[in-house]
Amino acid sequence: MSSLSPNVGAITLFVEDPRRSKAFYRGVFDLDPIYEDEEAVAFRLENVTLNLLVRSSANELVTPSHVAQPGSGSQFELTIEVANADEACATLKARGVTLLNGPIDRPWGVRTAAFADPDGYVWEVAANLPRS
Repeated sequence: MSSLSPNVGAITLFVEDPRRSKAFYRGVFDLDPIYEDEEAVAFRLENVTLNLLVRSSANELVTPSHVAQPGSGSQFELTIEVANADEACATLKARGVTLLNGPIDRPWGVRTAAFADPDGYVWEVAANLPRS
């Protein structure tokens, strides 16, 4: 099995106001968040996590080459769930993909790395970190 499964595990939307977006998506899906902090809120849908991240914090996910500013740059990110982020990054590099960042351990419990396609769409590989 390849270290890069074609399974999208999360969609991150860069939003202006996570609280407003939380209220909207909570009402639409009748779900409570699975994660929340000052800059983000996440909901687990059946087969994918919907992450709503304040646009001003998007840079940490896609830096250095893609900046999520209103009207330009990245407006969302697709996440591929992997078993091991480091192995997935090695596979990407072997396939000629340049990483935008990572792998990085994130405070929400995953190890991530980002890359972009030729049109600037940002993808992320993410592996759950062991729980302590």
